[in-house]
Amino acid sequence: MRKVGFFRSIHLKFVLIYVLLIALAMQIIGVYFVRELEQTLVDNFKQSIEDRLNPLEYSVREEIAADIQGTRSDEDPLKTSINILLSGLVSEDIEEIRVIDRNSNILGTSDPNNQSIVGQRTTDEMVRSALTLGSALGDENNQTFVDQETGNRIWILTSPLIASNGDVIGVIYIVSRIENVYSQMNEINRIFAGGTAISLIITAVLGVLLAQTITRPISDMRKQALAMAKGNFSRKVKVYGYDEIGQLAITFNNLTKRLQEAQATTEGERRKLSSVLSYMTDGVIATDRKGRVILINDPAAGMLNVSRETVLSQPITTLLGVEEEYSFEELLEQQESVILDFSTDGRPYILRANFSIIQKETGFVNGLITVLHDITEQEKIDAERREFVANVSHELRTPLTTMRSYLEALAEGAWQDKEIAPQFLNVTQTETERMIRLVNDLLQLSKMDSKDYRLSRDWVDFVDFYQRIIDRFEMGRSQKVTFQTKLPKDAIYVEIDTDKLTQVLDNIISNALKYSPEGGQLRFKVEKKEKEIIVSVADQGMGIPRENLKKIFERFYRVDKARTRQLGGTGLGLAIAKEVITAHGGRIWASSVEGRGTTIYFSLPFDPTNEDEWS
Repeated sequence: MRKVGFFRSIHLKFVLIYVLLIALAMQIIGVYFVRELEQTLVDNFKQSIEDRLNPLEYSVREEIAADIQGTRSDEDPLKTSINILLSGLVSEDIEEIRVIDRNSNILGTSDPNNQSIVGQRTTDEMVRSALTLGSALGDENNQTFVDQETGNRIWILTSPLIASNGDVIGVIYIVSRIENVYSQMNEINRIFAGGTAISLIITAVLGVLLAQTITRPISDMRKQALAMAKGNFSRKVKVYGYDEIGQLAITFNNLTKRLQEAQATTEGERRKLSSVLSYMTDGVIATDRKGRVILINDPAAGMLNVSRETVLSQPITTLLGVEEEYSFEELLEQQESVILDFSTDGRPYILRANFSIIQKETGFVNGLITVLHDITEQEKIDAERREFVANVSHELRTPLTTMRSYLEALAEGAWQDKEIAPQFLNVTQTETERMIRLVNDLLQLSKMDSKDYRLSRDWVDFVDFYQRIIDRFEMGRSQKVTFQTKLPKDAIYVEIDTDKLTQVLDNIISNALKYSPEGGQLRFKVEKKEKEIIVSVADQGMGIPRENLKKIFERFYRVDKARTRQLGGTGLGLAIAKEVITAHGGRIWASSVEGRGTTIYFSLPFDPTNEDEWS
């Protein structure tokens, strides 16, 4: 997740909002305060001027009234008296005071530098309005102006002098320095601005500290959320208090604990599922609702000879190779198994696929589960079982048919024929013995297939044991076949079941004699290896085609069926030999060249240590 910048953080936003609110509040208070203070100072200034005007107004009105009535007692002229009254009235607030008679003549001024205007006639509009209107002048008797020379504001007040009979006998004209009031206001504004700045700085510092108490738990929770997103549930958010944020932190820690428990449970279930899928012998494939592969275990990848990375997101129908026979929707409705035949000319390979729908309670299909079973061996066993039953049936049917036909002939009177009857009885006896051998071989194979089958082993000098069997066959042979032996001079002790191994050698040597031509030769050989001995019997018969060599140890298999049946074979001898040798822990195989003969080999486990004990 991208780190939050300082200028985008809630910390800065909180401080800015806090400072802006304080600044706005102080601005509103400042505007109201300054406006009211300015009005108050102006009013106080004007009131102070008016208060100072009242005694002067009384004295000047008396002097002018006395002058008009001619009752002045002093010898000084009116202008001199007015000048005496105005002297000393100039102050910091009052710039100039003029006294004007009812004829608009200036009787005196308080400005010593402006005495030249005394006696002149004024044309000021405010003076003329005051002389004309008198007491009805109202608010027009004062106005504020800006001095063009200095640029300062001045306040001019005109106050009419009303005689006792109500006539206007003059006007007092006052010019005051109201700029001082505004200068004070500017100083006050400056002080207020400085105080506001200091307050905002203190407010910002306090806002930062206050914001930390809110943003610190939020920052901790953010870090915890990032850690949780990475799978780390061990951290806890520090609780700084028990307010709403503190309660949120406590709830967040409880949520973390619950998520950790849920994550542990989910992880445990996931590991169980992964373990089950990994160690299943069956292949499992899961798809999404569109039929694309989202999961495949190792057995399934091995069965289909694909890699997990390449098949993900691939359609299931393409992966199974059934896109021409089935669509994904048809697989969802498939109730029975689908047989997948991947067999080649040299190797049979058959899979069975079972399908199960992943479905919600609402009926919405989330996907499809496919389970693959390798049924190659099962099919092979079934085929062998069918072939075995057919072979047994055929092998039994042939002698039974022969016996039936001969017995029917005997029953019809052939038994009375002294020449034919013995032949028929001889054939019947031969076929009966053949069936007995077949049944005995089948019983022996059945016992060897049983789990309870045990060998009666004993330590035997195999060289002597093998030589005695060869001697027995050499003495009883009927055709002109020579025997050649190549056996070790020293004894070789092995642990074998002599009866079973005698049967094996009898079958192998009998077959070699059957297929050996007149004047042929049988070669018998024993080789001692490091951990086994190799026994071989070679003939000079017609040989076996190379493509049939691996099949001669199968039950009822014959290379030349007509000749084998003629010689009385059941087709089970080499199959029994293979079972016996395998039970001894050895192996059996053959080599052959067509027209030159066949060699049968088998091995037996051999331990030189045990041999030393027996020798």
